[in-house]
Amino acid sequence: MTLQRRPISFLATTKPDAARGFYGDVLGLTLLEQSPHALVFRDGETMLRVQIVQDLPVVSHTVHGWQVDDIEAQIAQLASRGAVFLSFDHLSQTASGVWTTPVGHKIAWFKDPDGNILSLTELLKV
Repeated sequence: MTLQRRPISFLATTKPDAARGFYGDVLGLTLLEQSPHALVFRDGETMLRVQIVQDLPVVSHTVHGWQVDDIEAQIAQLASRGAVFLSFDHLSQTASGVWTTPVGHKIAWFKDPDGNILSLTELLKV
């Protein structure tokens, strides 16, 4: 018997009000539930639980991302809602922040209010 299961993604926040606005208003996710422990969003077919924590370590790597069909359109839409895309000195990026991997995938990064690094990825179309 095969188990039927769907993934649940987890992030953390020390700023639940700012996170609710960012994930709801900027990213356009639907808030399903809010408790003293977490904000729960519908992200397509996936549940995204943004856990409310007292302390959050700063990390220098991507913690969550989305695959998109048109990265430039997504960047424009998110930037118009307040997302700020990151530029890294060690990567050759476009003016909008897109880096093309050696195999041709396109990636752009931005942060949420807690400094979690999030990404958009457009896979090479073959």
